[in-house]
Amino acid sequence: MSDTRLSSLAGKPVPRAMLANIPRLMTAYFALTPDAEVAAQRVSFGTSGHRGSAFAAAFNEWHILAITQAVCLYRRQAGITGPLFLGMDSHALSEAAQTSAIEVLAANGVETMIDAQGGYTPTPVISHAILTYNRGRTEGLADGIVISPSHNPPDEGGFKYNPTNGGPADVDVTGWIGKQANAFLLAKLEGVLRMPYARARKAACIHPYDFVTPYVADLANVIDMDAIRGAGVRIGIDPLGGAAVNYWQPVIERYGIDATVVNDVVDQTFAFMTADWDGKIRMDCSSPYAMAPLIALRDKFDVAFANDTDADRHGIVTPSGGLMNPNAFLAASVAYLCANRPEWDSASGIGKTAVSSGMIDRVTAKMGRRLVEVPVGFKWFSKGLIEGTLAFGGEESAGASFLRRDGQVWTTDKDGLIMGLLAAEITARTGMDPSQLYASVTADLGQSFYARIDAPATAEQKMLLSKLDPAQIAATELAGEPIEARLTRAPGNNEPIGGVKVVTRNGWFAARPSGTEEVYKIYAESFLSAEHLKRVQTDAQAVISAVFEAK
Repeated sequence: MSDTRLSSLAGKPVPRAMLANIPRLMTAYFALTPDAEVAAQRVSFGTSGHRGSAFAAAFNEWHILAITQAVCLYRRQAGITGPLFLGMDSHALSEAAQTSAIEVLAANGVETMIDAQGGYTPTPVISHAILTYNRGRTEGLADGIVISPSHNPPDEGGFKYNPTNGGPADVDVTGWIGKQANAFLLAKLEGVLRMPYARARKAACIHPYDFVTPYVADLANVIDMDAIRGAGVRIGIDPLGGAAVNYWQPVIERYGIDATVVNDVVDQTFAFMTADWDGKIRMDCSSPYAMAPLIALRDKFDVAFANDTDADRHGIVTPSGGLMNPNAFLAASVAYLCANRPEWDSASGIGKTAVSSGMIDRVTAKMGRRLVEVPVGFKWFSKGLIEGTLAFGGEESAGASFLRRDGQVWTTDKDGLIMGLLAAEITARTGMDPSQLYASVTADLGQSFYARIDAPATAEQKMLLSKLDPAQIAATELAGEPIEARLTRAPGNNEPIGGVKVVTRNGWFAARPSGTEEVYKIYAESFLSAEHLKRVQTDAQAVISAVFEAK
């Protein structure tokens, strides 16, 4: 994220007066009724489901009742008859939303599995549960719902559907669910089946389920836990008050590893967090401002890591380098895994998104693997991970997953827990922390200078950018180098990237419209210098401005 508007609070404790008023937030969830005629109050599935704040009438009881009923209808027309695994994170709105969802699921007779202890369930654990249940089955397949706005501020909620492949639903599915949900909103919830919560919890189709034990017990099949224990790696873990908080102690006890959970507090205001770049609270484990407390402990551990609130992202802190750039850890992970997973099929590829670092391309080539570049969104990796044609999938936003040690699928959604444990395995097996491994692996591949910035754009301009034709890019040079490619579709699967990527020999930029703000995002990288990166960014804005002006 750009720090040109850096708040004076960035990296510091948040004043109590700025904390979310949770009683008022919960009142807003139940009291405010969204107006389906107002775009900002309609159900809208982005790359990670429907998100919003109850204060803005963007995530309220009506939304969840309507979406859940739409999911029930989708399951019926898709022939999905197995159990639905339902999980929530520790955002205040998540528990209320789970209550609403259970009322609808029970009324529809959907076999629903909820945490037996009433606790929180990480996104990857839901994916793992779906896939392990479905293994070997051809009918009666399971699916799931994840209630989480990821690392977003405390006053927001999120609701995501994962179909039978265990990964995020694709646009066809979310489009269908969103359309049905908005129809229910317009109809004032007519057609939504619901029963009182007390009755719903006692319904025969609502089942308590132990999510923790199967996931924790299976970790040894994806991570070399023996190596971590044997090397005595000292590990620091910060769940950032999120859904992984009750998973780490069982992991530590089962595998006998030398790990310390440095913060086990769950507080719906997230008052223990330090402010992000703009002064807001975000549980963003790739932000040096949000991660300031764990970074301060870097010398106490051989490696430390954090997860965001639904534990699908990771932030790696090393003694030698502090908080790693997410792209750097992805590249180091690819190098390590390719060299240390002998049972993986040598033909399986390495997946990355179009806006992730070109260093991943270089490391993948060095390891003799095939690169698969896809649009933004982890859903593009799901099929390859299930089939084993992809061994690893990673996003620049610090989300990744990879195959089990025997080459079978682990999860088809991002898994921040195994990425943190992988950092410990790397330290155990190589004698280097992940920052040192990255430096070693990339010493002969050049140096990456990578950044993301934002630039203003109207709604009309964002729409134009999302549907751009490569021929609309008139420029022939970028930062003094000839343009070699103008891409609006990802080379790995020929799917639209929702913007444009312009590539030269030593640099590139990608421009994509923001789904929530009047800006577009510019991802850029140079393999020459920080100064060259700035030229790439400046030229990128000029290229996009020329497109806007030509319209």
